[in-house]
Amino acid sequence: MNEAPSPSIVRQASLRAVFDTMLARGPVSRAELSRLTGLSKQTASEVVRQLEGAGLIRLLGRTQGPVGRSAATYALQPNGAFVLGVDLGGTKVQVALADLVGRIVGDATQETDRRGARHVIVQIRDMMLDVAGRAGVDPGSVRHGAIGSPGVFRPDTGRIELAPNIEGLDAFDVAQALEDTLGFPVVIENDVNMAALGEWRHGCGQGVADLVFMALGTGIGMGIIAGGRLLHGARGAAGEIAYLPFGGDPFDARGHRFGTLEAAVGGSAILDRYRAGGGAPDADVRAIFDRAGGRDPVASATIEEIARLLVQAIAATQAILDPSLVVLGGSIGARAELRARVLDLATRAMRAPPVLKTSVLRGQAALFGAVSVSVQSLHSRLFG
Repeated sequence: MNEAPSPSIVRQASLRAVFDTMLARGPVSRAELSRLTGLSKQTASEVVRQLEGAGLIRLLGRTQGPVGRSAATYALQPNGAFVLGVDLGGTKVQVALADLVGRIVGDATQETDRRGARHVIVQIRDMMLDVAGRAGVDPGSVRHGAIGSPGVFRPDTGRIELAPNIEGLDAFDVAQALEDTLGFPVVIENDVNMAALGEWRHGCGQGVADLVFMALGTGIGMGIIAGGRLLHGARGAAGEIAYLPFGGDPFDARGHRFGTLEAAVGGSAILDRYRAGGGAPDADVRAIFDRAGGRDPVASATIEEIARLLVQAIAATQAILDPSLVVLGGSIGARAELRARVLDLATRAMRAPPVLKTSVLRGQAALFGAVSVSVQSLHSRLFG
């Protein structure tokens, strides 16, 4: 015989049902909450009192009903708690504070501290305190955090592997160090996974159950949403397409650090390819794209080859995951010149290529994803 749920589980479910209803519907009365959630009027009233006592909802006013009766109307108290979202990159750190419903109240961007992982953790704390001060937020009301980081997070050790651009992330329990420094629980996720979540929940992927987010910049990575869920894989490395055996010799051990595909399409590879072809030695990646299609045939040929390799990665992804949407992001992946060539080549390389779009959140996709994850994690922590 199945055991009945414990009273605490039932109460958590009631709290979550009332909170989610108010989040979706806006201000409601206790009678409406009872009708919408299926809870008894007594239980709905008890839950309302508990949430009000916790500072998560507030009495908004009273509505006049029939025969002179009035009903108290309650609404969420967005500033009852705050969350931290962080996009940690090898060159810059973005942080944002958001309220209980996910509305961003302040943000900041700085160059990543070059001294290594432990200094970066302190930098994140200092940035959070600065943003909180400017937004008028009590740092003690920040209850949860989520960080998008390069590399692969290992929950068993708390370390972050395969992130060579930030020294020391693989040397200690980063998750515990963050929680000790910030003073609240922190979720760590791969930055491209965060970008995939951001684009899925707030960008061009809304309403799509199966999509991949391909980020191409200094390196290349992919976040996978399959059946409405983020895929991690057995070791958290799902989507590490930098290691696809395209564009070079996969048996060359030099590719083990950054990946065969990344060594062929990343920012440094684009520069090397352009210069090897006789391009201007002083041009950077931005200039190469600006010159493509104009009077610089070497730039055009360079972008063509990068597009061909990217289409191979998309074709391999389609064969395995069959996404309905591929979102291109990152400082290079979002370039219109690259998307145009990828679109043309994809129709020639695949029988039925997936829809291809450019990220609408651009450089803030991972930050939006981190805020979203942080808000959801806080809700789960509050209500089970």
